[in-house]
Formats: sequence, C-alpha cells, structure tokens
Amino acid sequence: MLRYGAWLAGAAVALASVVLDFPYGVLAVLLLAAVWTDLASRRIPNQLVYAGVAGGLACQAVLPSGEGVWVGLQGMGLGLLFFLPLYALRAMGAGDVKLMAMVGAFLGSQHVVGAVLATLVAGGVMAVVMTIRHRAFRRLIDNLRLMLTGSMVRMASGRLPVPEPPAASVGKLPYAVAIAVGTVGYLAWVRWGAG
Repeated sequence: MLRYGAWLAGAAVALASVVLDFPYGVLAVLLLAAVWTDLASRRIPNQLVYAGVAGGLACQAVLPSGEGVWVGLQGMGLGLLFFLPLYALRAMGAGDVKLMAMVGAFLGSQHVVGAVLATLVAGGVMAVVMTIRHRAFRRLIDNLRLMLTGSMVRMASGRLPVPEPPAASVGKLPYAVAIAVGTVGYLAWVRWGAG
C-alpha cells in the first residue's frame, strides 16, 4: 500500500508542478509530505499542517493570483466544516480534518467545495479497492448495517447518532492519499475541463 500511495502522490506533485500555478505547486508538495507521513506512520504532523495553513494564507495575501486572507480563512473554515462531522463519527482522523483545512487555505472558499467532493470520491474508490483487495466486502456490509442500526436506535432515544466502532474493521485508509488525489485531480479538472 505504501508503494502505491507514494506513486499516486508523486504523480500528483508532478502534475501540479507542470500544469498548475505556483501556489498549487506548493500545495501539492505539502500534500506529498502529508501522504508520505500518513503512509509511514498513520499520522499527519501538526507542524506540516500549520506551516501549510500559513503558506496558503500568505499566498492568498501576497501573490497577484491570491484573493486575500479573508477568502483563505473562509476556505479553511469550509474545509474544517465539511470534515468535522466525519471526525465526530470516528470515520476520519483529526489530522485528515486539519489537512483539508490547509487545502482550503490555499484554494479559498470558491474551490474548496469541489476539492472536498473530489476527495470524497477518491476516498470512496480507495475504500472499495481496499475492501475488494482484502476480500472483506461482506464484513464492510455487516459493519455498515451495524453502525446504521445503532445510530438509528440512538436517534430514536434522543441521543446523538454517534456509531460504535465495528468489532472487526475492514482496515484503515491513509486518507491523506485521497485528499491529495482528490485535490490535485479537481485542480487539474478546473484547469483543463472547466477552463
């Protein structure tokens, strides 16, 4: 898995450095570093994310292509807002949420929604591939059924629908890979497909 994730992230950086503007190239390098550490240790260092947020806000403030610090802060907030529910449901780690906020600081409020959607698609594809690869599709369906049933029972009793983690996990995804692939794929689509 480490080899494939590193290959995907390397391709993302190469694509970004060739076809995207300077701030997006910097973002791609930061995403590569996040992918590398996520694959190696299943953690995304706070120092990397905080440096990325500062870099994204600086690019928004200083570069001619930037839209201002306020737009960067809005993008950062939207990145947090979209992924915080997944963290609350224990479907995602805190590092992944902060990484998406960093992406939002670079992209601003206009593009972070597209990057989030592309990331969720990339993560879904990764989950299906991993489930098939580990021959755990039946376990995935059983886990989803158990989590949904438990959430509905909690909601019916007036409590928050926070599902219990499944007893037999299908596996953990290094979600920095999905964030990198989704973000760079979205930026390339905006550059080539929508432009």
